[in-house]
Amino acid sequence: MEFAEMGLYLFFTCMLATLVQHPLSPIRHLLPNDTVRRACFGISVGATLAAIILTPWGKQSGGHINPAITFTFYRLGKVELRDAIFYGAAQFAGATAGVVIATFLLLGAPGHPTIRYAATLPGIYGVGLAFTAEVIISFVLMLTVLFASNHNLLSRYTPYFVGALYAIFITLEAPLSGMSMNPARTFASAFRGCYWHALWLYFVAPTLGMLIAAELFLKMRGGIGPYCAKLHHANDKRCIFRHGAQQVQP
Repeated sequence: MEFAEMGLYLFFTCMLATLVQHPLSPIRHLLPNDTVRRACFGISVGATLAAIILTPWGKQSGGHINPAITFTFYRLGKVELRDAIFYGAAQFAGATAGVVIATFLLLGAPGHPTIRYAATLPGIYGVGLAFTAEVIISFVLMLTVLFASNHNLLSRYTPYFVGALYAIFITLEAPLSGMSMNPARTFASAFRGCYWHALWLYFVAPTLGMLIAAELFLKMRGGIGPYCAKLHHANDKRCIFRHGAQQVQP
C-alpha cells in the first residue's frame, strides 16, 4: 500500500510539474510568473496528498508516504523496527517507480531542464540555508500531524492540514531548498535524473526536523506519546501499529 501511495505521489508530482513548467505546456503560458506557478503546483500536490491519505489504502497503511515520518513514529514507539524497515523500502521503491512511469507515459517530458524530474535541490542561497529550511518545515509538518491527529476535534482534518502545509511550503519555501521533507521523494527524482548534489541534506534534515518535533510533542504532553501511527480505525482492517492508552487527547 505504501509502495502504491508513494508511486502515485511521485507520478502526479512529475505530471503536475510538467504541466506548469514545461515550455510547450499551454498551462505554463497561462500562469504569469514563477510564484503563481509554484502556488498552482503546490495546491495541486497538496490536494493529491490529501486524497491519497484518504483512500482506503491510505487509511489502512497510515498514509505515511515518507520514511522520515515512519522513522519518527518508530522513535515514538508506535512502529516495530521490522515494519519501519519494510515501510522505508516500499516508500523508496514506490517513489522511484512513480518517476519512471511518469517519464515513460509523458514521453520523457519530465526530463526537460526546466523540470528535472521534479528534483529538489538547494536554492541560490546555498546548502546551509536549504538544510535549515528543510529542518524547519519538516518540524512544522510533523508537529502538526502529531497534535492534530491526537486531538478530538481536529483529528479528522489531519489530511487537509498536511495538504495545506504542502501547498504553502511549495509556494513560499521551494526557492530555498526545493521543498522536500521526504528522503524517498528526493531520492526518486535524483535517481532518475542523476542529480546527486547535496542528496545527504534531504535524508538528514527532514528526519532531524521530525525527530525534534516528536521530542517537543512528548515534552508538552508529559511523556505521553500518540495513540497510533495511523489516523483511521473505524473499520475492520487489521492495524499493525502499537496503540496508546486512548485514541485522541482533548
